[in-house]
Amino acid sequence: MKRIGIIGAMDLEVDRLKEQMQVKEIVTRASMDFYVGQLGGTDAVVVRCGIGKVNAALCVQILADIFEVSHIINTGVAGSLNADLDIGDILISQDVLHHDVDVTIFGYRPGEVPQMGFREFQADRHMIEAAKAACEGIDPPLRARTGRVISGDQFISDKDVKQRLIAAFQGDCTEMEGASIAQGAYLNGIPFVIIRAISDKADNSAEMDYPAFEREAAAHCAALTARMLTLL
Repeated sequence: MKRIGIIGAMDLEVDRLKEQMQVKEIVTRASMDFYVGQLGGTDAVVVRCGIGKVNAALCVQILADIFEVSHIINTGVAGSLNADLDIGDILISQDVLHHDVDVTIFGYRPGEVPQMGFREFQADRHMIEAAKAACEGIDPPLRARTGRVISGDQFISDKDVKQRLIAAFQGDCTEMEGASIAQGAYLNGIPFVIIRAISDKADNSAEMDYPAFEREAAAHCAALTARMLTLL
């Protein structure tokens, strides 16, 4: 049975989706409210996980254990690391990795979780294509590209830190949940994709840009996520 788990870190990233749902029940686990029902005719569970990698990882495990979701979509906002990604654009994950994991002293690459055997978590190809098609099907179409999402427990708002992350990880956007969601999905054998609308440039302007554009960016992500469910 297909049941899609949809995770957002903040209320503004999932409120619109919850409004569109036919909600059958609300289940609370780990202080998170899981809205269970149908979205666009598809069985779905929509949840605000809270900000940061620990919250995100807990949320994935609950979706796997309690709700037995078949796919996971993480929707939300991010800071751009790619000069070609402007505020309002969409980044669909090709792969995802942690930028704040450092066990290089033991021979691991920066961002590599020890004993995993690899560094990058690959998003599901079919879900990537569905996200692309959803962006094209919205009127007006959303400007989207695929690329690398990098995650860490910090809001990036310094141009020097931004340049260091670009050099070390070749990321296209940075945020605070995607890599944990990707890792949790991988360990549970659940296909996933991370979808991010750009809310700021992850530099010294981020503190000003983020509050101004986060709601619009989150609305873009919610719209394409809802459309994407019809394509999976």
